[in-house]
Amino acid sequence: MSESSAAECSTDTGAQVALEDIGLRAATEADADFLREVFSSTRVDEFVRAGLPAEQIEPLLANQFSIQHDYYRRHYPVGRFDVITYGGIRVGRLYHDWSGDAAQLIDIALLPAYRGMGIGSHLMRGLVREAACKHVPMRLYVEHDNPVRALYRRLGFVTSGENGIYELMVRAAMPFDEEGPRQSSNDDFQSSAFA
Repeated sequence: MSESSAAECSTDTGAQVALEDIGLRAATEADADFLREVFSSTRVDEFVRAGLPAEQIEPLLANQFSIQHDYYRRHYPVGRFDVITYGGIRVGRLYHDWSGDAAQLIDIALLPAYRGMGIGSHLMRGLVREAACKHVPMRLYVEHDNPVRALYRRLGFVTSGENGIYELMVRAAMPFDEEGPRQSSNDDFQSSAFA
């Protein structure tokens, strides 16, 4: 998704962000510490709840980030690894790949202070709109208990399978309706999360 197409997306009613302030740029090596910080912010609570001592958590998160980073780069060699900016400040990451038979959302995450403001919804609408314009389906994996699943359902994604703790969600290559698809009772499954 280009930076200009991101600016053309709409967001949820009542969003607290100025859409023109949301941007994307390619991540560089200079962003490595920031990207690790974003990753860590999405996982640190799991380790705290597990009762790990604080001095063990950071090295574990750093190791997991390195493993994930290497995996994503190997498995999506032509993927887009973008930094999300808001008002010129780095606030998150958006990884996506358009090289296969479907647009693949690899990962989207925001720093805690920027979650729930509509930034993620805005970007997801832009990705869905771009996939619809290109007439390609879109897919993503999301944890079963992640509340962002509700947003994905509103955008037209349906459950298509699972892989361990992850649910595979797919959105058919269909036009994007700003109001969202009409869900039938057959599409009614437990909701879950993001941004």
